[in-house]
Amino acid sequence: MSIIFLIVFVSCKDDSKKDSEINKKKNHPNIVIIYADDLGFGDVSSYGSTELLTPNIDRIANEGIRFTNGYATSPTCTPSRYSLLSGTYPFRTKRAKVLPGNAPLLFELGKQTLPSMLQEAGYQTGVVGKWHLGLGDAKMNWNKKVAPGPLEIGFDYAYIMASTNDRVPSVYVENHKVVGLTDKDSIYVSYQKNFEGEPTGRENPELLKVHPSHGHDMSIHNGISRIGYMKGGKSALFIDENMGDDFLKESIKYINKNKDNPFFLFYALHQPHVPRVPHPRFVGSSGQGPRGDVIVEADWAIGQFLDELDKLGLSENTIVVFSSDNGPVLDDGYKDDAVVKIGKHTPRGGLRGGKYSLFDAGTHVPFMVRWKGTIKPGVSDALVSQMDFTASFASLTGQTNTTPDSENILDAFLGKSSTGRQGLILGQNGITTYRQGDWVLIPPHKGSKMTNKWVNIETGRDTIYQLYNLKEDRAQQHNLALSYPDKLEALKLALEQEKK
Repeated sequence: MSIIFLIVFVSCKDDSKKDSEINKKKNHPNIVIIYADDLGFGDVSSYGSTELLTPNIDRIANEGIRFTNGYATSPTCTPSRYSLLSGTYPFRTKRAKVLPGNAPLLFELGKQTLPSMLQEAGYQTGVVGKWHLGLGDAKMNWNKKVAPGPLEIGFDYAYIMASTNDRVPSVYVENHKVVGLTDKDSIYVSYQKNFEGEPTGRENPELLKVHPSHGHDMSIHNGISRIGYMKGGKSALFIDENMGDDFLKESIKYINKNKDNPFFLFYALHQPHVPRVPHPRFVGSSGQGPRGDVIVEADWAIGQFLDELDKLGLSENTIVVFSSDNGPVLDDGYKDDAVVKIGKHTPRGGLRGGKYSLFDAGTHVPFMVRWKGTIKPGVSDALVSQMDFTASFASLTGQTNTTPDSENILDAFLGKSSTGRQGLILGQNGITTYRQGDWVLIPPHKGSKMTNKWVNIETGRDTIYQLYNLKEDRAQQHNLALSYPDKLEALKLALEQEKK
């Protein structure tokens, strides 16, 4: 009799352990955020593009939820990335603006971030790709330990571009070290003056294979002039054509290394940010010049990554998010035929504005979430923000969110609710708009109504209040501020309350 009891007891224990593992997988799925750079609402075929096709990005949309009202917090890169990882509106941090390549780390150490929260939940956390959130301190020496950086805000592993692909230093940083840098090949960086004897795009255009249209005419490497000055570090310089492959390889390596435990990966693409230099495999693939080609290249890389999840048997235990850091731009500093070869394609997808703009196309971006077997595929009109990942994933994993502005809208992300945020502030450094329901309020702002003659995007700034109903007027052509005074006052009050 005792033998029978022992067998039953062991069997129950094994079942309990199995149930525990199932529950842990359900509450601690792997999380991957794939983040494009300057990709517009209309650049993705699942959002209506017919001239530029993105079948692999569409896989995420078709197998998950495609949000029609998904937002980055800012129409420029650094502030949006900061908000996504910090759970904080960018206007609360004066330095949350487009940073120079040698800027100190933007984050305040010790405060909760998305990676640190997931780290506390038992996740391995990694970032691969574009960073542009500052590194080190004000006197950073790139030849020594590159810190503080991603590892100091909650990432266990980092393989990142030091800044952006159009700013020096043009190198990768793995954890705390510049990749490939040797002791005999020190690297020096300045944003004030050039180093003696170093060629620049401004003075030596004959050395260029990609020419600047405005700015971007300082230090040269790989036949492309950048913003800022750099000397040395020849052994560590990245090759633009290989960047997509480099980040894909490191991302696949990361998920293979961590496949047996919960992991978080921030896979930050550099496409279609300038300079747009596709690998030779993709040159001419879009018929729209380099901008279209690098979007096709990025879509291919995403497909390879999704295939690897399938191969590893991880797809049903992995939340995959895809979005972009801000809206689209054509000429953003280089002569790459983006304007000439655009054809019938409309990167902003019927919205008004684009990168740098207070109008909707500046922050209204592609946004989709897939969790195969858990999220029922569909389309959601819920108002969702990238800033809300911290609070939402904290709820999923049983953690406490302490970030100031991130909201728990997990049910919207999982398709269990059609309601997301009630309101959302968009912009940076006091230059903001406010979205609530179908309405958008743009307060008066000083400054030009157009960016400049090259970028040619409406800034959205005006001396009067602007009020638009996006449901009735997606292209924001009719200012209703005078027609709906009560709604105007209600949104002005809601904006001030949200700021507090």
